[in-house]
Amino acid sequence: MDTREDKNVVDLLLEQHTQVKNLFREIPQATGDRKEELFEDLVRLLAVHETAEEIVVHPTARSNIDDGERVVESRLNEEREAKEVLAELHDTGVRNPDFDRKLAEFEESVVAHANHEEQEEFSQLRAKLPEDRLRRMAGAVKAAEATAPTRPHPRATGESAMANLLAGPPIAVFDRVRDAVRDWTKSNK
Repeated sequence: MDTREDKNVVDLLLEQHTQVKNLFREIPQATGDRKEELFEDLVRLLAVHETAEEIVVHPTARSNIDDGERVVESRLNEEREAKEVLAELHDTGVRNPDFDRKLAEFEESVVAHANHEEQEEFSQLRAKLPEDRLRRMAGAVKAAEATAPTRPHPRATGESAMANLLAGPPIAVFDRVRDAVRDWTKSNK
């Protein structure tokens, strides 16, 4: 039986894709503070997921999969667009009547992006890299998860985790994640 510790990077990222899709289903059903909490969970998960891919997965894919440069650049473009839409969603706010419609549009693009990753990047990584390397890469992703904030930082300018992730502190989050991955990689060579 697969435990979280046994998973390779592809399994771990596929699990995160499922978590993202589940949050997209839960958020429109929720109201008030619960809706805000779920949206913050989505933002955190997306931040951790995309940062881990940027630091761990994409560099490996560039040099190890067929047409790696093109595949990775396409995914990075999708991720940049998604970050812009996510910022717009934050500005809209979960209590705005347009939020659910905008969230549904965002979900469409995120699911398309996830499908592209799964078909063009993850499948090739699984086929071309040895299992032990994929497992080591999962360790770096787990290190990234462990460093991401779970709640708002007390000195941040905003009142929510979303504000922390979008209004300047994302650089700190990305730096913390990058540092954790770098440190994990050094200690696990």
